[in-house]
Amino acid sequence: MSGRGLAADAAMVVFPIELFLPGSDIAAVVERKQEFYQALTRWTAPAAEASARGARRVSLGAPDAEALQAKVANHYLSSLWGDGLPIVPATAARVDWMLKGTTRPRDHVLGKFPPRGGVVTIESIAIALAMAGGRPEYLPVLVAAVEAFLDPHSDSAALQADSGSVYPVIIVNGPIARQIRLNSGFGCLGPDPQHPAGASIGRALRLLQQNLGGALPGIGAMAMYGGMRYTNAVFAEDEAGLPEGWLPHGTVRHGFAPGTNSVSLVFANGVTNIKRRSAVKETAENDILRGMYRIADVLRGAQLGILPGYREGTPGVLMIPQVIAAVMAGLGWTPQSIREFLWEHSKVPMSQLQRSGADEWIGIQAPESADIDPWPIASRPENIVLLVAGGGHPTNACWLPACCPHVIGRTIDVPEAFDALLAEADRDIGCGSDACVI
Repeated sequence: MSGRGLAADAAMVVFPIELFLPGSDIAAVVERKQEFYQALTRWTAPAAEASARGARRVSLGAPDAEALQAKVANHYLSSLWGDGLPIVPATAARVDWMLKGTTRPRDHVLGKFPPRGGVVTIESIAIALAMAGGRPEYLPVLVAAVEAFLDPHSDSAALQADSGSVYPVIIVNGPIARQIRLNSGFGCLGPDPQHPAGASIGRALRLLQQNLGGALPGIGAMAMYGGMRYTNAVFAEDEAGLPEGWLPHGTVRHGFAPGTNSVSLVFANGVTNIKRRSAVKETAENDILRGMYRIADVLRGAQLGILPGYREGTPGVLMIPQVIAAVMAGLGWTPQSIREFLWEHSKVPMSQLQRSGADEWIGIQAPESADIDPWPIASRPENIVLLVAGGGHPTNACWLPACCPHVIGRTIDVPEAFDALLAEADRDIGCGSDACVI
């Protein structure tokens, strides 16, 4: 409620979830009407909440390093600050180190993190990155990702508390991806010790969702099965692998000039590997065409979760590897023709939607499309996010079905001392080239 601008401790009348199931007896609501009257007419806010702008420091002591480490870990968990994995203590010195990744003041406020509405400052973002084991050169990407998350058009206030297993996907474009060792190839969804940035940035964002946004399972996060990822998904588009004439995602979707450091936020609720390569040896043309039909079949199966993105958002993110993008480009395929093919061949017969009752959801969330038969998974082909990413192998594509009313883009600001931070990273964890094995 605080994320919506109301008091975080506003009055509530609590009922068991069974009351909201089909066929339930709602007489209990009538019987307890006096509680509603009381809450609406006589509730007053308690003492003002402590400001969230200044981080509270905690001192812990132990006889030796091992005991201290255990004590810190237990303190994070008992305070509900951790995520179940080991946490790096966010000491004052470590947070100060993270802040080298920005020139903004540490008390600069970016907004309130939904749904609880904790105040987001540059310092709180740096604290989360420290806890996640990050480095200061990752901070510019994380700040941009948080700015996208807080954009009202992202609908994060609702999606953060959604009962579906929704999680943020951060797509990075521009030279910063390679500079900070953000993966765009084999294993780009993680984990990858040679490209550690994505795991730290995504985990830091998840800690902010929990610690400022209140996204504790069953309380501030109502995802019945969880988001499936401790680290969300943070990866780069394989811009070096784009065929000639194909523009990067940040340019296509958000209008950023090629070469601009940027992030793009999509809320996804799953990930599906698609075996797009044919089972027998055949011509390249047939291999590509049959693979496209198989991809379209997978997209056709995502009906209800994608509805929030029907008009202006996206039904999901499709990733194809550079080796297949090159073959397709050589055969005359373009990003637009790929999207148009998938949009056309993933349409669902209305009879199939009526059989499952999905047409009723369409009538509520995208009523303008309720009479279209067969029904398209998006209002237009351009809504489909198409990326070149993943390892250089021809067998698979990857589909991240979305629950995303808008795809939000932000440019990334880097500090003047960024080159020095990159030099420190080379010194600390080895070179960042693809040929280097750390």
